[in-house]
Amino acid sequence: MAESKKYRVEVQVRTEYIPEQSDIAEDRFVFAYHIALVNSGSVAAQLVSRHWIISDANQQIQEVRGLGVIGEQPVLQPGQKFEYSSGCVIGSPIGAMRGSYQMVAEDGTHFEAPIDEFPLVMPRVLH
Repeated sequence: MAESKKYRVEVQVRTEYIPEQSDIAEDRFVFAYHIALVNSGSVAAQLVSRHWIISDANQQIQEVRGLGVIGEQPVLQPGQKFEYSSGCVIGSPIGAMRGSYQMVAEDGTHFEAPIDEFPLVMPRVLH
């Protein structure tokens, strides 16, 4: 099996705007993001750390690095899914996130699971 298919974790994202925690007058826009990680490779792999790049329409960029996600470092067997939710605060009604998860396969191989850029958009801001 090709190495790229042996070590593969797919990332699915869903976002939502949280109006009750946001304050438009104070340029505080809160979003939740719901992540599903699916091990589509052929070996078990552990999520050990994360790296996020969060940007808003004011060109403000936040970089977040840390161990695991929501206090966990899950091990995903081939075909297994892990889901979690978290959130972020940005200074405009439109922004974006992207990044990667750093993984370690059961054979010790380190690899990344990329997180493609996804939008953070307050409802009714874009047509």
